[in-house]
Amino acid sequence: MSVTVTSTSLAFGSFCLPPSVKGAPRFRMAVRSKVVSVNAPILTKLQQECATPLPVLRQVADDMTADMRAGLAADGGGDLKMILSYVDSLPTGNERGLFYALDLGGTNFRVLRVQLGGKEELVQATEFDQVSIPQELMFGTSEQLFDFIASGLAKFAEKEGGKFHLPNRRQREIGFTFSFPVKQTSIDSGILIKWTKGFAVSGTAGKDVVACLNEAMERQGLDMRVSALVNDTIGTLAGARYWDDDVMVAVILGTGTNACYVERVDAIPKLQSHKSSSGRTIINTEWGAFSKGLPLTVFDKDMDAASINPGEQIYEKTISGMYLGEIVRRVLLKMAEAGGLFGKSVPEKLTMPFVLRTPDICSMQQDQSEDLQAVGSILYDVTGVESNLNARKIVVQVCDTIVKRGGRLAGAGIVGILQKMEEDSKGVIFGKRTVVAMDGGLYENYPQYRTYLQEAVNELLGTEISKNIVIEHTKDGSVNN
Repeated sequence: MSVTVTSTSLAFGSFCLPPSVKGAPRFRMAVRSKVVSVNAPILTKLQQECATPLPVLRQVADDMTADMRAGLAADGGGDLKMILSYVDSLPTGNERGLFYALDLGGTNFRVLRVQLGGKEELVQATEFDQVSIPQELMFGTSEQLFDFIASGLAKFAEKEGGKFHLPNRRQREIGFTFSFPVKQTSIDSGILIKWTKGFAVSGTAGKDVVACLNEAMERQGLDMRVSALVNDTIGTLAGARYWDDDVMVAVILGTGTNACYVERVDAIPKLQSHKSSSGRTIINTEWGAFSKGLPLTVFDKDMDAASINPGEQIYEKTISGMYLGEIVRRVLLKMAEAGGLFGKSVPEKLTMPFVLRTPDICSMQQDQSEDLQAVGSILYDVTGVESNLNARKIVVQVCDTIVKRGGRLAGAGIVGILQKMEEDSKGVIFGKRTVVAMDGGLYENYPQYRTYLQEAVNELLGTEISKNIVIEHTKDGSVNN
């Protein structure tokens, strides 16, 4: 709902005056002026504490680089886990044949088949399906969940035909993108550490998830085996590399966030027995756990304290889509309580954690109308607040402050990875075209976030080096690879 001035009433907050009331316009201006003056110090302090000038970005990038080195030296050496993926070779475009992919990372699982025709024809054909996972299976047994997935795979495989051809006597191969915490033990095996994202499946923790899927496929009579286990970030890198040999880093910026990159095996001190024919491997940084030198506010600290994992994933809580809207809500609640931003009362819905989502603040920032009508409508629909134009302007400034910090800190993290690679390769990264493949709804759908991220990268690297660093959106790389 938008609050408008009509011929019959003047509205601001929940207070209405008929225009016949003497002095109404002057009273309206006084109230609006008070809203701005009372909330101005809160906004100014927020902007100061969220500021990311070049020295702050430089420190974050340097700390990211140092933490990467600490994590590569020893498990637990720093905030970043720096997990070995066992993916030692990446697509070249020469691949031929029929391949399947399975993506399990939320309340749906997705399956894909692709016929590859080598350098000449590349992707000849693709087919895709998505299956919702019943809620009861998210709390059921391991066997029930994987049998359901294998059954869906079997039905999908039965429809194979037309442009899809499997060579005689060859078993179907499937790449398994599994976006839950896993301790990987080889390219095609990994032990589940714990379920997240609302799953509480019994009997899987401590087991090899690839074995669970292979056994379920056998029970379904499906002649298919898992040839690779990866997380979504590594899938994004591999998928992007198929089309572009210069891809060296992949970043997910969606509900959560993570990054991976191509590392030299001889630059991994904690690596002992693993041999790589290429001399390289992909490292999964798990960078959401980074925490050093971040400009945090009382709103961030209070949100962290109230979370299910206080003191953990601080970088993720500062830059990812799960949390940006919630930080804005906490700021607006403070302004409503202390500065009367939306009138004398504070709507109950505004006190509800996570009621304001990042897509909401994104939509508000796209409003270019003079009266910010879309901002008013979203505020009313989502939080129940009625707002005047001055309040809406403040809301947009709060959104921009939080998103600007998030985007610029994400850019600093990317530079931290790139400069670590550059230091070890002596000019190979910054001296030529290097591509960072991006995926995730936050990066894809929030233009201001993308702009702030790119600006931070450009500021840190300078004009000349920035020309060689290409930050490129790769749609849905986790399953399309």
